[in-house]
Amino acid sequence: MLNDVETYERLVKRLETVRQSHTIEGVETITKPIPDSNVPGDLDPRVLATMRSFVPSDGPEAFDLASARASMGWPNRDVTTTVITTETVNIPSRDGDVPARMYRPDVIETLPVILFFHGGGFFGGTLDTVENPCKRLAEKANALVVSVDYRLAPEHPFPAGLDDCFAAVEWVYTQAEELNVDRHQIVVAGDSAGGNLATACCLMDRAQGTNWITFQALVYPVVNLGSIPTADYKWDIGQYEIQHHHELIRGVVTALADSDGLLNEVYLQGKAELTNPLVSPLFADDVTGLPPALIITAEYDYLRLEGEAYARKLARDGVKTRLIQYRGMDHAFMDKLGDYPQAEDCLAEIANGLKEMTR
Repeated sequence: MLNDVETYERLVKRLETVRQSHTIEGVETITKPIPDSNVPGDLDPRVLATMRSFVPSDGPEAFDLASARASMGWPNRDVTTTVITTETVNIPSRDGDVPARMYRPDVIETLPVILFFHGGGFFGGTLDTVENPCKRLAEKANALVVSVDYRLAPEHPFPAGLDDCFAAVEWVYTQAEELNVDRHQIVVAGDSAGGNLATACCLMDRAQGTNWITFQALVYPVVNLGSIPTADYKWDIGQYEIQHHHELIRGVVTALADSDGLLNEVYLQGKAELTNPLVSPLFADDVTGLPPALIITAEYDYLRLEGEAYARKLARDGVKTRLIQYRGMDHAFMDKLGDYPQAEDCLAEIANGLKEMTR
């Protein structure tokens, strides 16, 4: 653990109240500072300690699927303070059952339901990685959280995983009474690739005219799989404020820069273009009518700029949008629940968004 429990809890409390709020290009924009540092242009001290603990490799290595999958995730902690019941279910779909885990608060009332799609570049990630975040989200939002074990590439290329996720949306809608959830409060959420799948489900929901989804929470989402420039997006290291640890931070920011070609090869396998909106939602011609969106970004994440561009796109088309940036954070910080206070605060902000943005 990077901080003692008392310090960690104090920093979580500080993040609840310390923020800067602005409306930028129609987007409600919130910036959250490093809770125990006022030094701009630097990594959070916990991120810095984590980065310094890594042993550098001798050079680039050939991609190995098993090693890549094994390296994902972080040994996070269960920070819940109430009883959360866990249940394993199989969700029926046209392609076979989709495994999932449900996390339910110990209450009897009908609850909102949050479908959570884990990250992992469409080829990795597990339900175990996000179990503790999902339990905390269930507690903070007072909602049933359904964590979906969608099919992964390369064994199951696009759109298999997305189809599984949308099948889960349909399932919670049709089984609302049995699940004791409110079918008019269906939320999709996910981190990184899971954020992509969440907002792609919203596009499918609107295209089919079902309109089941009422809120989307996208945590450092992939929305432009090829980092392709648009009229409102061009990746530029100059957009990142770096005043300290220049070489290290540049390495952190660009860590995902070379992943686009790999994801295209592993995930798409020629079955769709990079600009297909269900692959890269930033290229949707029209996002009018999508549900309210919370987009959470990390200051030193390669995906930050495309997340911001997607927030602007949603706002231009009339979608209620809130953008939160965590200063000093890097990609995948939510995995570090119990170590990084921003991870716990991020889950609280999803719960807040559900309550505040769907009124």
